[in-house]
Amino acid sequence: MKISDREILIWLNSIGLSNNHIKNIRSYFGNLKDFWAAETKDVYNIGGLTDEVKGKIIKNKNIDNIEGLLMKLEDKKIDVITIYDDNYPTSLRYIYDSPNVLYVKGQIIEEDNLALAIVGSRKATAYGKWACEKFTRDLVNLGVTIISGLALGIDTIAHRTALNEGGRTIGILGNGIDVIYPKKNKLLYEEIIENGALISEFPLGTPPLPYNFPQRNRIISGLSMGVIVIEAQEKSGSLITAHHALEQGKEVFALPGNINSIFSGGTNKLIKDGAKPLLSIEDITEEIPELMKKQGISKTNNIDYSNLSETEMKVIELLKEGPLYIDIIAYRIGLDISTINSVLTILELKGMIKELPGKLFTIC
Repeated sequence: MKISDREILIWLNSIGLSNNHIKNIRSYFGNLKDFWAAETKDVYNIGGLTDEVKGKIIKNKNIDNIEGLLMKLEDKKIDVITIYDDNYPTSLRYIYDSPNVLYVKGQIIEEDNLALAIVGSRKATAYGKWACEKFTRDLVNLGVTIISGLALGIDTIAHRTALNEGGRTIGILGNGIDVIYPKKNKLLYEEIIENGALISEFPLGTPPLPYNFPQRNRIISGLSMGVIVIEAQEKSGSLITAHHALEQGKEVFALPGNINSIFSGGTNKLIKDGAKPLLSIEDITEEIPELMKKQGISKTNNIDYSNLSETEMKVIELLKEGPLYIDIIAYRIGLDISTINSVLTILELKGMIKELPGKLFTIC
């Protein structure tokens, strides 16, 4: 079997060598084919590698191992994109520490160049869930691919909403692409493959180790035109993604929140540090020219409000500003809670609003 630099690169990744390890190998030999042809003593002369790593290379440096790996990837229907390939995402090629190898299930298409990341807390509040659904829906209607990390909470809501709206979504994993994590997202994992892609830089079988997730966050931001942070505590992986985005020259949008909520501490700090407050879809589109053009031809809202009563219309106009509790709605309209409760029930039956936990209402 004639072996290529590409195949050697995939094999090096598969045995757990980092980008820096591979960089040191290339630096010493000039190219990977010369490395493959080298004798054992030459491997031990490579600088920047521990004896453990050198031993792993020598132990596994066998043509049968590469052939077996390539067959395994084919059997599992996993595509591999490397930095040697023409279809390697341009948006990743020039970021710091760009991944050498990407394992892909599903398809990455040209339309995915128009993508935004949505990230946030694993323990989302009702407010965070509402905002995530709203902005995901608005972006999908503009033809935007939604990128997130397949974690519980905001990530899952972003992926799920994108799929429910008939859009595309890409999940970036902090484990091997053949490992489903979290387990309860098994169905979502399978649906994303059919309507987008799952991507991982980690070798097959890699478990979801804690230190993998901060590392994968640079790919989330790298593939996106900007990052939206819905909710985040002050020490959060979502903030790592936001900082990667800033380093990569990408836009960062943060949802303002209650100053007493721990889930808004991170987003409020991002805003204080210069992120753009996210109050409406226009806050995003006015920063990204491609979306500004799209907005002019975006899907219109097909809900017919013409048959609503004056009070019903007042409620709708209030809720267009964001979700509100029933007592706030009653106060702002100037009617008692009993009357407003009846109006809200009618609007729910008409499919125009929905109730969130704690008597919090929002438009659909």
